[in-house]
Amino acid sequence: MTYPPPPGGWHDPSVPGQQSTPPADPTQGGNPIPAQPTPADPYAAPGYPPPTADPYAAAGYPPPMGDPYAAAGYPPPGYPGYAYPASAKTNTLAIVALVLSLVGFASCITAPIGAILGHVARKQIRETGEQGEGMAKAAIIVGWILTGLLVLLIAFYVVAIVFAISQSSSGSSY
Repeated sequence: MTYPPPPGGWHDPSVPGQQSTPPADPTQGGNPIPAQPTPADPYAAPGYPPPTADPYAAAGYPPPMGDPYAAAGYPPPGYPGYAYPASAKTNTLAIVALVLSLVGFASCITAPIGAILGHVARKQIRETGEQGEGMAKAAIIVGWILTGLLVLLIAFYVVAIVFAISQSSSGSSY
C-alpha cells in the first residue's frame, strides 16, 4: 500500500520506501514551492495559524474580557453564607435545666427541678424560636430518670426499714 506524498515536501521516516525529494529550484525551471514565513515556534506545524488563547472558542465570540466561563450579561454567582442568624441565642433556662439535672447525679434533689425547668425551657423555645431544644430535652430525660431512680432508692430504704422493724419486734419476746 502506498501513501500519497505528504504536503509541504517533508519526508515521513515511518513510511517504508518513501524517498525524500528536495524542493524544486525556481531558477532551474521547476515548480516553485511557495515560500512560507518562518513561524516563531520552531515546533509549530507549517501552514497553520498560531494558536489563540482559547483554541476551542469560535472566532470573535465571546469577546476577550472578564471571566471566560461567565455568561455575558449576568452577574457572577452569589455564594450563600453558612453563619447562624444573628438572633440565634441559646435559651438560658435550658442551660440551667441541664446543669441541675446533671448535678442530680450527686445531690439527687436537683434532678426533678432540672426536669421541670426543662419542660418550661422547651415551652419558651417553641414560643421565642431560640436555640437549646436538645439541651432542654436532655435535661428532661436525665432529670426524670434520676428522679425515678431516687424514688426507687427511697422505696427500697422504706421497705428495708419496715422489714428490719418487723424482724426486730417479732424476734424478741421479753
